[in-house]
Amino acid sequence: MKKDIKYLNGKKCANVPITMVTAYDFPTAQIIDEAGIDSVLVGDSVGTNYLGLTSEREVTIGDMLHHAKAVRRGVTDAFLIVDLPFGCVDTLEIALESSRLLTEAGADCVKIEGWGEKADIVRGLVDNDYKVCAHIGYNPQIHDKPAVFGKDRDQAKELLDGALLLEKAGASLIVLEMVPVLLAEEISSSLKIPTIGIGSGNGCGGQVLVINDLLGLSPKLFKHVRRFANLRETLLDSFREYISTVEKREFPAA
Repeated sequence: MKKDIKYLNGKKCANVPITMVTAYDFPTAQIIDEAGIDSVLVGDSVGTNYLGLTSEREVTIGDMLHHAKAVRRGVTDAFLIVDLPFGCVDTLEIALESSRLLTEAGADCVKIEGWGEKADIVRGLVDNDYKVCAHIGYNPQIHDKPAVFGKDRDQAKELLDGALLLEKAGASLIVLEMVPVLLAEEISSSLKIPTIGIGSGNGCGGQVLVINDLLGLSPKLFKHVRRFANLRETLLDSFREYISTVEKREFPAA
């Protein structure tokens, strides 16, 4: 069954958490979709997790299009969200053109970083029939290093007010990244649209994880991550065994 915004809203209404994970290639996307995930995100995290870049700010619209097309080929049912990369939401004109390209590449929805100040961009995209996922709290495209946002009263109010503005502008859902648990719960309960948490506790309307973190491919374990596999060690063992069997002429066998 093809999942859409109506489906995600239905899960929010039923108080059943939405599941989301990043993907950057065809075979991984195929497996994720077969598993039954609700939403797949082609994030600009492709830069640091897949392309060997040092920052998400180095990712281009060309990079996002390449990986969005690959993931789209593997995804049949999941709701596919693709990041608008750094610089692509500086003006509405750029955002519209970038969203057109991503939608033609297969995106069901585009994701935009920024708090309430991006409400006009969101509104402009929605007015042109693009579905938008907002992203507040820690924004890798904007902030120099990871941090928890909303720990003091003023910043907490800014986040809540920003979320309400983004919802009013027409955002279909909002990612809350590294937002204090109680604040994330308050924002989630104040909105009619779903929230998706990452490092923001389990009171959000759903959860998203970077695929490399979920599968244990990343050498570093972040505080907000739970590894559901340890593929890094599995792959290392597999490659070492391959090297050994080839060198001993045990593979290929007669």
